[in-house]
Amino acid sequence: KYCCPPQNKIIITNKYTTMKNTHLLAGILLGMAAFLSGCQDQGKGTNGALASSAAEKGYVAPGEHDEFYAFVSGGFSGQLSVYGLPSGRLFKVIPVFSQDPEKAWGYNEETKPMLNTSHGFIPWDDAHHPDISQTKGELDGRYVFINGNNTPRIAKIDLSVFETTEIIEIPNSAGNHSSAFVTENTEYVVAGTRFSVPVPQRDMPIAEAKGNFKGSLSFISVDPEDGRMDLSFQILMPGFDYDLAHPGRGASHGWMFFTTYNTEEANSLKEVNSSQNDKDFIAAVNWKKAEEYIAEGKFTTVPANYAHNVYDDNTHTATSTMKKEVRVLDASALPGLVYFLPTPKSPHGCDVDPTGEYIVGNGKLSADLTVHSFTRMIDAIENEKFEGEAYGIPILSFEDVLAGTVKQAGLGPLHTEFDAQGNGYTTFFISSEVVKWKVGTWEVVDRQPCYYSVGHLMIPGGNSRKPFGKYAVAMNKITKDRYLPTGPEVTQSAQLYDISGDKMELLLDFPTIGEPHYAAGIAADLIKERSRKIFNLTDNKHAHATTSDADVKVVRDGKEVHVYMTMIRSHFNPDNIEGIKVGDKVYFHVTNLEQDYDVPHGVSMIGANTSELLIMPGQTETFVWEPKQVGVWPFYCTDFCSALHQEMQGYVRVSPADSSLDLSWSLGE
Repeated sequence: KYCCPPQNKIIITNKYTTMKNTHLLAGILLGMAAFLSGCQDQGKGTNGALASSAAEKGYVAPGEHDEFYAFVSGGFSGQLSVYGLPSGRLFKVIPVFSQDPEKAWGYNEETKPMLNTSHGFIPWDDAHHPDISQTKGELDGRYVFINGNNTPRIAKIDLSVFETTEIIEIPNSAGNHSSAFVTENTEYVVAGTRFSVPVPQRDMPIAEAKGNFKGSLSFISVDPEDGRMDLSFQILMPGFDYDLAHPGRGASHGWMFFTTYNTEEANSLKEVNSSQNDKDFIAAVNWKKAEEYIAEGKFTTVPANYAHNVYDDNTHTATSTMKKEVRVLDASALPGLVYFLPTPKSPHGCDVDPTGEYIVGNGKLSADLTVHSFTRMIDAIENEKFEGEAYGIPILSFEDVLAGTVKQAGLGPLHTEFDAQGNGYTTFFISSEVVKWKVGTWEVVDRQPCYYSVGHLMIPGGNSRKPFGKYAVAMNKITKDRYLPTGPEVTQSAQLYDISGDKMELLLDFPTIGEPHYAAGIAADLIKERSRKIFNLTDNKHAHATTSDADVKVVRDGKEVHVYMTMIRSHFNPDNIEGIKVGDKVYFHVTNLEQDYDVPHGVSMIGANTSELLIMPGQTETFVWEPKQVGVWPFYCTDFCSALHQEMQGYVRVSPADSSLDLSWSLGE
């Protein structure tokens, strides 16, 4: 069951409420984690080995396609990785919140506005939780949404091109962690603050946080036609920490559920001071009621300052607009908007089963899994079965909303996903395992070890009415001996399990980009047939597009020079340019005349203080070069495109600043 022998198994059953006991619990858990991590040799034994039949299940033959896409967050890389399942092959890293020199994301003039915020240009973020758009509670494969945790933002990736097309900043937020989760018709993407802060921000003593700091839950609407996002409203909450969220579905459609911790409202040494209460809460938010309050005008329009960045697929150019206000609903003053469900202390995952009836609260310091009932929750609300209130928000009776408990399931429960056969699968960080249990009877039916310290889990479609099942992906924080050593940092990894039978079976390990906090999986057929293959030049509306060789030119405007250039296999036009001077600011507007997918071209200029450009078929991109030295300087294609790729190059002559040489350009002369 565990990577260590049975006699070393530790089960913690007591609840700890005092500071002394909290220290004791922390010591036991840390000791257990160290002990488990030390069981490395066993990872090389029978538990770590794969039978040949298991290897065959994960094998995808050359030229064959995977059955599923997996979109895996990059954590501190700021990006989103795309893998195939069951092969574990990496297909692409989609740049989102961080600059990417490979694709010139955040380097070229067209995409720099995508990384604009109220704090200025921010070239990095911490990407955590991807979620795929849904229709009628089922994944539809149009978009992936993901949150930036550090500078609060939500991004949208268009899955017809696998590119980030929109990023909206979230005001009145900090540590945008309980994000980005969609409602079952993608009416909203929700974003909850992890760190409560002064709202509005102001200079005040940190020691006065309790009662003065606030949390906010943001509801970002998504246009059903073009996917355009808009910050519709925020709900002002008590100053707790809001960790994760998932939507209601079926009968619970119209509700959103958030885990909270630090209901003590501690502001220092939180590992101790935010674990004093016996229970924290799941916040049940009735967003249908919120819509009613908005329609009735029971909101406050609050000044704000946040960026809304949109990439236009026709102009291939992003724009950044600063928004100045947001509608706010006060949960403490509006009855029926929010209710608190007590759940074991310091919960992480907040997971809803495919029927929408059961809400799982994973208290990280509990050995049990607590499962709440939506039906019982509604009954408790209607019959006012309250055991108190917090800042005017009713606290429902724990026993009256409890559906059941998965007893002694493991140590350190984090996150739960579901298959289509009525089973839940929960990760346990301390005991390094995935545990399968039966929804309704709450009995454990299987467990498999992970290597090591598993965090989140993903089952394709597991956060929807219709899970695809078949596979589960565990995302591990520690790998230790699983791969060849690479210095003091070892790659984090994912492990693929076959869950199609009664027992789970480990099929594959594969390394990940950055830190995989969460993932979203979908059947490949729902995406690949929508993937664009032709990119017509006639659709290119870029302000500086050059769609035929007849329009190639070089234009001077004082010290600014604009080069209108084309590229096609296997030359640039022009490929010889003279008349550039030291001190000029040269804009290269380069158009790829190819129109078939998978024929990008690259361009790089010696001495340019930027990345290469990697220009997709039919598109135009711009980089800036400010020559500082006299000479003849080459440029070339950086992406292998044909047998004559090496010949795809050119020269720019740079003359002294006081030169009288006129601009000239040519190809083949």
